[in-house]
Amino acid sequence: MAYILNIETATKNCSVSLAFEGKSLAIKEMNNGGYSHAELLHKFIEEVLEEAGKTIDQVQAVAVSKGPGSYTGLRIGVSAAKGLCFSQDIPLISIETLSSLASTITLDEGVIVPMLDARRMEVYSAVFSSNYSQVRATEAQIIDENSFEDYFEKGKVYFLGDGAAKCKDLLTHKNAVYLEDKFPSAKEMCSLSYAKYQNNDFEDVAYFEPFYLKDFVAVPQKKKL
Repeated sequence: MAYILNIETATKNCSVSLAFEGKSLAIKEMNNGGYSHAELLHKFIEEVLEEAGKTIDQVQAVAVSKGPGSYTGLRIGVSAAKGLCFSQDIPLISIETLSSLASTITLDEGVIVPMLDARRMEVYSAVFSSNYSQVRATEAQIIDENSFEDYFEKGKVYFLGDGAAKCKDLLTHKNAVYLEDKFPSAKEMCSLSYAKYQNNDFEDVAYFEPFYLKDFVAVPQKKKL
């Protein structure tokens, strides 16, 4: 028996859910095209708890999207999750962002390629089978016309996530399928976090850090004239 609070902030979708034994009881999310997680996250946490008729004292664990994704978004989500775990003395669970993104679709055959936008023609991507087993590791990948060639020869390849749009003009194989408006969500985290909870697969709250995959590069501000 476990109530788990799930937090997803790796992309522009700020998403929070409360789940009981892997089933979502309440979810609140917003994808407004910008990164407003700092303003929305704690409000969403309060709202899902209220909607489910629970308090934070009744939560057995907090799960957070670990990345890759937005550096700032990940920092906000992980900081909030760690703060709740420290204050309530409950375990922290981490969920790979691309794994929960892959879980937003259901397939009978083919492979799933969740993608998050990086810079220029680069994406964060992984490859999953139709039963969500990861068949290729998460990579920071520069897309060209030869990308995913081996997978195209075997069957349908389903691209989803905000990084998939930049592939459309380059990857035009007949087996390429593009699914729009798919983002990592705390909804898909529910079953994934409960599975880890049952296996006592927890993070060290004090030392856990997001999976950035690449070093953060700050964009210099323009000098005012």
